[in-house]
Amino acid sequence: MNAHGTIDRPRAHEPAEQETTMSPSTDYPAARPEAGAYDERQNRNLEMQLMPEALARAQYRDRVEAAEQERRAMRLIAARRLQRRAERAHMRARRALAMAVMQ
Repeated sequence: MNAHGTIDRPRAHEPAEQETTMSPSTDYPAARPEAGAYDERQNRNLEMQLMPEALARAQYRDRVEAAEQERRAMRLIAARRLQRRAERAHMRARRALAMAVMQ
């Protein structure tokens, strides 16, 4: 039996013998000259598998930005409300002072 063993059918039955008798297969694409094409396919597959994660990150980023924008808008509304309240108080104080001076 001169053929190399495989994962399903190891050449040797004893683990100690199996380590010494089995050598790396030359059928693996990285051992071939056109390994670059295989690596490209692997990278493309990896990118395809990571696309949902990238999409989720982009959506998360969009939602965080929308929440921040909404918080800024709410702070601006609250600041304008406080400014109007302060202006009304200022006008009441001026009126009260004018009434006090007139009497």
